[in-house]
Amino acid sequence: MSTLRKLKAYIVGGVANHGAELRAADVPVSDADCRGCADPCDRGHDEYPSRFDVDMETQMLGSVKPYALQVVISTGKSDWDREVTDTSGSLAKYLDAARGEYKPPKNRSAKDAAPAGADGLPGVHRSTESSKVTILNGSHRTVSEDAARETVLVFPEYKIVTEVTSSAEGAWKFWHSLKTGAEESDGLKTYVLPYSSVIMLCSHKRRDNRCAIAAPKLEHTFTAALEREGWEVHTQVEDPSLSGPPLEDLTGTEEEKRAKIEKRLKDAAEHKRVLIIRNSHMGGHKFAGNVIINTPQGACVWYGRVTPHEVEAIVKETIMNGKVLPPLLRGGLNISRPGHASLTDW
Repeated sequence: MSTLRKLKAYIVGGVANHGAELRAADVPVSDADCRGCADPCDRGHDEYPSRFDVDMETQMLGSVKPYALQVVISTGKSDWDREVTDTSGSLAKYLDAARGEYKPPKNRSAKDAAPAGADGLPGVHRSTESSKVTILNGSHRTVSEDAARETVLVFPEYKIVTEVTSSAEGAWKFWHSLKTGAEESDGLKTYVLPYSSVIMLCSHKRRDNRCAIAAPKLEHTFTAALEREGWEVHTQVEDPSLSGPPLEDLTGTEEEKRAKIEKRLKDAAEHKRVLIIRNSHMGGHKFAGNVIINTPQGACVWYGRVTPHEVEAIVKETIMNGKVLPPLLRGGLNISRPGHASLTDW
C-alpha cells in the first residue's frame, strides 16, 4: 500500500476531521501517530505481501453496525466453513437457531444509557441501541474437561460461559443464562474474563484470504509489543475457575451481586494480562486487518486497515491508555464516555 494511496484515503475518507467529531461525541481520542516507524519500515516489522490489497479509499468510520451482544465460541481452529452457523452439529448452528430466546436484560445499569453526545455519529453505538446478537467462532479451546462442552466468550459483558453443550438444549440454556443474568446456573458456569483486554483478530480464510494472512502477523506483533511493555499475553483462555467461583454462586440482593461482579471486572482491569484470539467473519474484509479491542469497562473498539506497523500505537494508546486512534477506527460499542478521559476509567 503506497504512501500516495494512504494520503488519498485520509483526504477522501475525511480522517483529519474524525478526531474533532469523536471528541464532540465524548470518545477519548489520541492524537498520536498510528504508525511508529518510517515508511518504508526501519524497525523490522512483518510486512503483508504485495498482493495484499486493501480498500484505502472508503470511509471506515460508520462501517460497524449496532449490536447488543457478541458471542465467540471455542473451536480450537483459526478457519471455518464460510457460514459458521451453517455447520451441522456445531454450537454456532444451535445458537443461531435459538437466538430468539435471548432478550437483553431489563436491569442493565444506568451507565448503559446512550449518551447524548454520540447522537448522529456513524459507527459509535451503545449496546442498548440494538437487540442484535452476532455469533462468531474463536480459536480458543474449551476449558472444560469434557471436550463436548464449549467455552463461550461474551461481549460487551466481558464474561466467559463454560460447560455449554453443542445441542438445542445447550443453546437454549446458554441464551437463558444470559437473559436471567446468571441467576440460574442450569449446569452452566459463568465468570468474568480474567484479562485486562481481549484482542480479536479476524482470520477467516474461507471468507477472505487477506484476513488469514493478516491475523498471524498481527498476533505475533501484538505479542511482541505487549511483552516489551511487561504485559502477559495468552492465546488460549486460562481456566477462569482459578480466579474464583462462578457468578452463579454469588449471594445477596441483586444490587449486591452487581457490585460483586463490578469488583471482579475492576480487578481484571488491573492485571497486565491480555488474551489474543482469532475469530470468524465479523464484516469489513475490505478493511483487513480487522481488530477488535474489548475491555472490562464494556468498550469494544473496532479497528481496520491495521498492519504490524500500527500495533505499537494500538498497544500504547488504546490498550494501555484507553484512547482511540481515529485514522484506524471503524466504530465501536460503548466508546462514548461523557465525563471520562479514557476508556479504562470507571
